[in-house]
Amino acid sequence: MRARDTSPEVHRMQLERMRAMSSAERAEQGARLCRSARELMRAGIRSRHPEYDPETIELALLRLVLADDVLFRAAKPGTPLPEP
Repeated sequence: MRARDTSPEVHRMQLERMRAMSSAERAEQGARLCRSARELMRAGIRSRHPEYDPETIELALLRLVLADDVLFRAAKPGTPLPEP
């Protein structure tokens, strides 16, 4: 699917580049995208909650990416889960 802000020609070039990548290159690209997305989420959490310490930011991040029931089972009993 082509992004609305990407011309058909650029989209074609992007597809060609992706198809030319090895499996390892595609996996690394996916990992970089995930890391970037998590950094953006952390920045948003810090912006909304400047009072959060690094551990609380990580808990809030986990709350964004995991279902609450999974997080509740994984958290230490009695650990309050912060708002993301």
